[in-house]
Amino acid sequence: MFIYPSMYRKLRRGPQVILPKDIGIIIAYSEMDRNSVCVDAGTGSGWLAVSLARLCKKVYSYDIRQDFITIAERNMESLGLDNIEFVNRDVTKGISQRDVDLVVLDLPSSEKALASAKKALKPGGAVAGYLPHTEQAKKFVERLSRLGFADIYTVEVIVRDILVRKEGTRPTNTGLWHTAYLVFARKEKSQSI
Repeated sequence: MFIYPSMYRKLRRGPQVILPKDIGIIIAYSEMDRNSVCVDAGTGSGWLAVSLARLCKKVYSYDIRQDFITIAERNMESLGLDNIEFVNRDVTKGISQRDVDLVVLDLPSSEKALASAKKALKPGGAVAGYLPHTEQAKKFVERLSRLGFADIYTVEVIVRDILVRKEGTRPTNTGLWHTAYLVFARKEKSQSI
């Protein structure tokens, strides 16, 4: 049985969340640190936003649904965080911030927000797509290529629980398998838009 780290057990869930196994990969592959400014598009319950906020300087979290933002705000407050700004707006219509280090897109048609993401990113900044279906991942990668993003990389993270007993150690019959494909890319350092 998969057990969430204690911080996540404190958080409220409403809409779908990005799980810790994928959050860790997003942070690692995008190379975020305490000086990073991030945009999280598709706030949902805010699990990614609060995870980034514990590490990064500032997080802007966009969602078109105010009821989702309300859940995420409660999660932020429950952890004592104050460096997330929630924005009730459709990111396909634009992202207000500029020179950000990371834009994460967790939307039904994330590829439609890539032009906005590119404008928001600083040169060398990372974009990550959280895409449950292969068709979504393919559209996302194709759009990244058309927009001139570099270092495009797709990965899936699978967690296998291991049963450790006196009789022997083996994988359990359960685990946390597919949640989404994660697609990463970088804005070319020489590009301004």
